[in-house]
Amino acid sequence: MKKFDAVIIGFGKGGKTLASEFAKNGKTVAVIEKSAKMYGGTCINIACIPTKSLVHSAEKRKYLTTSKEESYTKAIHQKDELTDFLRNKNFHMLDDQEKITVITGEATFISNDKVKIKTAEDQLEVTADHFFINTGSTPIIPPIEGLKDAEFVYNSTTLQQRKELPEKLIIIGGGYIGLEFASMYANFGSEVTIIDGNEQFLPKEDRDMADEVKKVLEEKNITIEVNAKAESVKNQSGGVVVTYKTNNSMKEVHGNAILLATGRKPNTEGLGLENTSVEVNDKGAVVVDDFLRTTANNIWAIGDVNGGPQFTYISLDDFRIVKNQLFGDGSYTKKERKNVPYSVFIDPVLSHVGLNEKMAKEKGLEYQVVSMPAAGIPRARIVEQTEGYLKALVNPRTKEILGCTLFCAESSEVINVVRVAIEAKLPYTFLRDTIFTHPTMSESLNDLFSKVD
Repeated sequence: MKKFDAVIIGFGKGGKTLASEFAKNGKTVAVIEKSAKMYGGTCINIACIPTKSLVHSAEKRKYLTTSKEESYTKAIHQKDELTDFLRNKNFHMLDDQEKITVITGEATFISNDKVKIKTAEDQLEVTADHFFINTGSTPIIPPIEGLKDAEFVYNSTTLQQRKELPEKLIIIGGGYIGLEFASMYANFGSEVTIIDGNEQFLPKEDRDMADEVKKVLEEKNITIEVNAKAESVKNQSGGVVVTYKTNNSMKEVHGNAILLATGRKPNTEGLGLENTSVEVNDKGAVVVDDFLRTTANNIWAIGDVNGGPQFTYISLDDFRIVKNQLFGDGSYTKKERKNVPYSVFIDPVLSHVGLNEKMAKEKGLEYQVVSMPAAGIPRARIVEQTEGYLKALVNPRTKEILGCTLFCAESSEVINVVRVAIEAKLPYTFLRDTIFTHPTMSESLNDLFSKVD
């Protein structure tokens, strides 16, 4: 049995960064990854990077004369080349370090301080002073009649592997993943239908923003059925038919492919946690404290598997918490993590940080709303993306920025400027009066916050 200072199960963002930190501090590390196709983690291989590559290619297609089928095939090829490059780079980034050993195999806990690894060739056992569960999340498969026997059914991973563009794509699920794929495939030229089980479209967003997003998506030939439940799926005429219920009536839609975008769950299956004192909650997430330590004091859980927000940058921030705990003063914990921004890469991008009106009302806060259409921004006209809407909340008495939602071109960049201002506790007047370069989307913050009374 080999002994390491640390064993990290899963090659995701937090885990791989933590492995290098241990090595930098002279510690030996084993990084165990089940699949050679997942070196670098979910983001690089099946999520953030490949999907945004496809989003970029889909948006470019609007300006190309090539056929939609040719554009899609080329985009898939470019995506594959990119992920292959990054996967190889990430493997060597760790395995080439003297203190780090990458083991390709399936890890199962035998006890709190021992793991069994089944590789393609043999089986081995390792022990360590510290263990880190970094196994990410996996798609939730809904219990729909006929789904198991239906063809042309995909999740967010497998749809990206399809070489042919579906003429008609049915998406079950109206969350952020479903909307990203809907916008992307509509831009590639697919006819898209979303079956959204929520009673309202984008229920977490304010109604004015949700309505604007819905209007823009529908203009892309996307049909959105809200408060709809998929009842059954069956094969028909080289494709599939989904029967769904909405407003007390039954409807059918035929497609060439189905995307299941019904959420993701923590990936703990097969880890052998029942052999440890590690607890999981009713959603399957590993229970952790503010330091990300599990109920076993030598085991931590980082990334999606601990039930936190499912973002790569949260996994990276989990690394910071563990690093500060093991190699710093222990002052940084989950309690310090606030105002986490997010971006949904539809076209244009929807980004948010802080509170929206719904949240502010629930908290009983005093606020003023300011808003403006994206069409009034010179940069939006230059990049020919004038759809959208910008909105912010401020406390007019304290001048505090409470939150901001940007549905406009390049909002994934601009929202970070707002987040920095909020974290620095700068008044809204700072963004109102800051000198931004021109013509940029960032300068829209001058105009947006100038609307505060």
